[in-house]
Amino acid sequence: MTYALECEALNKRYGTRSALTNLTVHFEQGSIIGLLGPNGSGKTTLLKLAAGLLVPSGGSIRVVGHEPGVETKGMVAYLPDRMALPAYMRTADVMDFYQDFFADFDTEKAKSMLADLGIGPKDKIGAMSKGTQEKLQLVLTMSRAAKLYLLDEPIGGVDPAAREYILNTIIRNYSEDATLILSTHLIEDIEKILDDVVFLQNGQVSLAQSVDRVREEYGKSVDAVFREVFRC
Repeated sequence: MTYALECEALNKRYGTRSALTNLTVHFEQGSIIGLLGPNGSGKTTLLKLAAGLLVPSGGSIRVVGHEPGVETKGMVAYLPDRMALPAYMRTADVMDFYQDFFADFDTEKAKSMLADLGIGPKDKIGAMSKGTQEKLQLVLTMSRAAKLYLLDEPIGGVDPAAREYILNTIIRNYSEDATLILSTHLIEDIEKILDDVVFLQNGQVSLAQSVDRVREEYGKSVDAVFREVFRC
């Protein structure tokens, strides 16, 4: 079986600090997975490894059967947890950049979503609020026809009124045979769209199950289980 993302004894160290330690986990194709854990648990590191932005210190990681690299760049759509585009660029410039860089980028889909969100083609990134910047990056990411979407805190800076639209945008704009891994602290908001959850703690998996199984086994929501597991 080919997994969307497969990690075997994966390690990542920054100097003497370990971000991931012998991490073994498999993410099935065609599902929406919540990657959950406290700050410093290794969520962002795992997503960056899958996106090919970091190199493992040990073990292996494979994206749709391939090691992250040139072959997987066209398969993966990555949304970082902070603005990664230059402040001087305008929306129209970014659209042109994505169209040139990604063969699977759907310009018309992006234009439609940006119009819904009130983001104009002449709007400058540096003049946008943090929430608007996040909306822009999410639209760009979800306008690609990728096999694996990696979203790092996609609604962290978005106001509650816009979260419903953002979540609907995520659901509407990824194909059923694709896989979406979503890292967030706002579990209550995103739980309803998840198929599976993976809890990370100190760079290791502490729980990996379907949402339905978690609710059945623990008799409570994923958010409640998370709060119990990671209680300070």
